[in-house]
Amino acid sequence: MIYTITLNPSIDYVMQVASFKEGAVNRAENTMYYPGGKGINVSRVLKRLGADNTALGFTAGFTGDFIKARLIEEQVSVQLIEVEGNSRINVKLKADEETEINGTGPIVDEDAEIRLIEQLDKLKPSDYVVIAGSVPSTVPATIYRTIMKKCNEHEAKVVVDTGGSLLKDLLAYKPFLIKPNHHELGDLFGVSIRSKEEAIEYAGKIHEQGVENIVVSMAGEGALLYSNSGIFIAKAPKGNVKNSVGAGDSLVAGFLAGYLQHNNIAEALQYGIASGSATAFSDDLCQKEEVENLLQAVTIEKL
Repeated sequence: MIYTITLNPSIDYVMQVASFKEGAVNRAENTMYYPGGKGINVSRVLKRLGADNTALGFTAGFTGDFIKARLIEEQVSVQLIEVEGNSRINVKLKADEETEINGTGPIVDEDAEIRLIEQLDKLKPSDYVVIAGSVPSTVPATIYRTIMKKCNEHEAKVVVDTGGSLLKDLLAYKPFLIKPNHHELGDLFGVSIRSKEEAIEYAGKIHEQGVENIVVSMAGEGALLYSNSGIFIAKAPKGNVKNSVGAGDSLVAGFLAGYLQHNNIAEALQYGIASGSATAFSDDLCQKEEVENLLQAVTIEKL
């Protein structure tokens, strides 16, 4: 089973306007509401790709009810813990440029934290846990370390999709997969990464620490994977980018779904890149048919 953990889920309220004028009344041409948060996005894409999974984390109030209802509607298993307050609403304004206003989340008390950790006691070595996103201010900064320790106790494989000091702290627990971009990879070592060769060098340093798979996105140059099976370079397909929200989460979901289906790391990378691209080319998260239509346009080269 795959479990995703989202500490601060949201409703993503997307508004599309022809042009935005500050200080004036702007009328949206189209509005959309989605359950959001990085782990929630991973759960939604996994299910669309045929991979059953369970969403863990915290929700609250009427907005939390919407998040849970939509996930259940999409046939994602939900074990989200109810806390006081309301889950946040994040506004995504799409005009000539994209603007985001992210709301505040609910207060998570110590009892809710304990209940979340206790949910992980059922983990097995065949399970995967996706830790995604930042830690909200009402939750101890050490919670991801506590989660990683619990996963390691049960020998479950962990995917970490976060950045900065959070990611650096978790490398010692030897996650199955991390997904930094080249800027985030450089930040881990206090350097600027400007080339594919430099990205390979520093991804290799992380691999030496025991991280099994490091996927590094290189903007227009595609992505690379440093793994036990070797180093692979992926070229993403070209297309009209409509959506910057959830592409990285879709890559994680596609990688996991592809790996579990084929047990082949190169095919997992190909599926991940196709999934991320399909989301970027869509208004919402990708659908399976869109991903499969892009698979052949993703080229994988082993170095």
